[in-house]
Formats: sequence, structure tokens, C-alpha cells
Amino acid sequence: MPGELRPPQTARELLIGAVSIPSLSGQEGPLAAYLGSWMTAQGFQARIDEAGNAVGERGQGPLTVALLGHMDTVPGEIPVRIDESGVLHGRGAVDAKGPLCAFLAAVAALPDEALAAARFVVIGATEEEAPSSRGARHVMTTFRPDVVLIGEPSGWEGLTLGYKGRLVARVQLSRENFHTAGEGQSAADDLAEAWFRVRAWAARTAEGAGLFDSVQATIQELSSSNDGVTQLARATFGLRLPPRISPAEAEATLGELLADLPGLQLRFSGHESAVRHPRDNALTRALRVVIRAQGGTPVFKVKTGTSDMNVVAELWPVPTLAYGPGDSSLDHTPDERLELAEYDRAVAVLTGALTRLALSWPVPTQPGAAVPAGT
Repeated sequence: MPGELRPPQTARELLIGAVSIPSLSGQEGPLAAYLGSWMTAQGFQARIDEAGNAVGERGQGPLTVALLGHMDTVPGEIPVRIDESGVLHGRGAVDAKGPLCAFLAAVAALPDEALAAARFVVIGATEEEAPSSRGARHVMTTFRPDVVLIGEPSGWEGLTLGYKGRLVARVQLSRENFHTAGEGQSAADDLAEAWFRVRAWAARTAEGAGLFDSVQATIQELSSSNDGVTQLARATFGLRLPPRISPAEAEATLGELLADLPGLQLRFSGHESAVRHPRDNALTRALRVVIRAQGGTPVFKVKTGTSDMNVVAELWPVPTLAYGPGDSSLDHTPDERLELAEYDRAVAVLTGALTRLALSWPVPTQPGAAVPAGT
């Protein structure tokens, strides 16, 4: 029947196998090969694309649904095991092999009528955890979906509508060395002053605003040195940006705030604009209905981090949300873990919601179609 799952152990074995394969950013090849083999066995048209993404397609209908997850993880080895409570421990279980494997298992379980109504493209992207987001930046130029799901942990009842933007500022201050008994500010003093100004600006943006709508500033790196001739002080400031402040605006603000500091050099990277999608569209409605049918209560969320949702938003201006099993507070931690029962439930929700979406979608006049790369 529509939405019926294949044997749970098949979906679970996919996940356990994926978590057991190390896949740091830039080293996703073995995992891509594993996922490609699994997809081929499940009837997908599978390939590894030019960016190293594992891509699988099922269905030939006029609706095109992109399910964009990522294969890479941050460093930190966690022994892979399933405890007595049915919880899978391992790096990537939550962020984000759980969501990606849930996408794959759900699309593998879709009934024929859904596959006749829609084309489902599942992407296991490379380098999401790296500043490059190489996989997403490549794939977003290769086709135009009508609907997008991003594979990130939201909890099986959660629907993530948006993520904050990002800007990374690398600050360097230099000055001639002097005796510390004399008058004057050291390069490290000036660097501390730079941080105080940035932190004060972030605090001002938070007045009367919630966390998602204000700037969050953190020090990511900090150092100073002195060779007897020149003092150098360096820092990296990480900024999480709300929708009302673009990376360009934040860059200009920091330039003005720090302009009077002598010997200042500023370099910026990681420019990602915040994104927040509407909460009422065909995609959110389908997921809400099925979550309720599974006994859950749909919960809309926005996240203070950044994901591939930010990367693809400009070229894919269509109904989008992030969904996947797991507790995002466990991302990047030494206790990363995922309840397999929640994973099963997320697969069931996705299977039902994708079926419902495909069968209720009006036939578009210009359906999503492949386009030449780079256009």
C-alpha cells in the first residue's frame, strides 16, 4: 500500500553501514561508493557526479523533488555501536547520515503511483561541513527542482524552515615593538579592543530580538607573537547573521567599527545569507498531515547554524525545509547518537509525505527539468 515500508532492517542496515564508514570532508569516496551500490540495488539510477556527490533518481513524473543531504562529517572518532536501548552511537549518526539514509530509505519505499507522478533526486553531497559546500554548489547548477528537502536533524516531528547566515572575519593587527614599561597599546591590546567592539555591536542587534534575529559573535582563533621587532596579533571571529543583516552589510559594519585601529588587516570568508522559508506550502502541509497520522505534533523550527539550505536558496527559490531524525544538539559532540526507532519513524513520515505530495501536486506548465551545468 502507499507509504508501506520495506523491512525495517533494510533501512537500518543502510544507516549502520554508512555510519561505519569514515567520511571526513574531502574523504567521502568510500561512502559514496557504498551508497551508490545500495541505490543501484534498490532500483535507483545511481551515479557519482563530478563533485563526488552520490546521486540517485527514481520516478519519471512531472514534479521534481530534490532531497539534499550530505555525506561528510566533522573529525572525531566515536566507536560505532548499538546499545541495549536501540540507540546507534557513531560520528555522523545525527549530522547527517541519519537524515540522508532516511531520505534514501523513504524514496526506495515509494509506491508506483508516486513514482509515476514525480521524479525524486536524492543527493549525498560532499563537503557540507567545510566552508566550500562543494557538493551543493555543484548540484544546484545541474537541475531545477520544484520542491527541496534538506537532510539535517530536526527530530521526527520537527520541520526546519530556516538557518542563520554566516560571515568569518580574520583580523590581524601589527605594530612596531616597544618596551612594555613605556606608554602605548600593544597589538594584542588593539585586538582585544577589536573584539570588544564586535561583541558590543552583536549585543546591540539583540536588543528586543530573539536569538534567530540577532548577531551571534564568537572567537574561533586567537594568537599573538613578537619577534623583537614587530608585534602581531591575530584572531578569527565567527558571526552568525539574522535575515535582516546580509554578509555584505556585516562586512561593511566591521570595517567601520575597526577602521581607526592601527595596522589593521581584515579578510572575510564564508559569506552565507540567512534564509527563512514560508511555513504554509504543499511540502509543509504533506509533512504535517503525516506526522499527525503517526501520532506526533508538528513543530516548526529555525536554526542558529548554517546548512546547505543557505547555499541553494538563491538558485532554488521553491518550497524548502530541512527534515531528518535526530537531536541537533548532539551535532559535532563526542556523544553523537540516534535512536533507531526515531529513524524508522522518520522514514515512515518521509515515505508517506512524499507520496502525498506527489499525488496532490498540480501538473506544472514548466516542470523541473535538467539544465546544462553552469547555467
